[in-house]
Amino acid sequence: MKAKETKLEGCFVIEPNVFNDDRGYFFESFKQNELNEFLGYDVKFCQDNESKSTYGVLRGLHFQKPPFEQAKLVRCIKGKVLDVAVDLRIDSKTYGKHVTVELSEENKRQLYVPRGFAHGFVVLSKEAIFAYKVDNTYAPIYDSGIAWDDKDLAIEWEIAANEVKLSEKDQKLMSFSELDSPF
Repeated sequence: MKAKETKLEGCFVIEPNVFNDDRGYFFESFKQNELNEFLGYDVKFCQDNESKSTYGVLRGLHFQKPPFEQAKLVRCIKGKVLDVAVDLRIDSKTYGKHVTVELSEENKRQLYVPRGFAHGFVVLSKEAIFAYKVDNTYAPIYDSGIAWDDKDLAIEWEIAANEVKLSEKDQKLMSFSELDSPF
């Protein structure tokens, strides 16, 4: 397994060692001790989540406020997504900056998104199955988010705006300028 830090401190792209042969492939999708070694601290995941979405579905940009903030380890099991992490840590040199990473069943990459970040993804394939581990439980009253099309963030989602499919909740998310960062 290889980990490469993105331009956002603490946010890593993880590339597993994939063993292919005529039967298919094998790889370790998660190894606690190696992840902790890359990070330089212990993260303990307590919940696995999975979603299935069709082309154009955009989920995000979500985060939970303290004391229920979450670190996430995300990957695309089937299909292809553009994954996005936004640094919301007010004292960070990269506050308000974002990183985009293509995650797919072909490249088998994962993205580690630390606490203090907003996270989202858009489906670029016909359909996608997306999985993520989180290190804190879901707490609806601490749930929050930023609008996917926020002008200050200027995220290039690689999909036309008229093709984006949002949940009712995601249609009502605040702008980045309205955010009073809790991190």
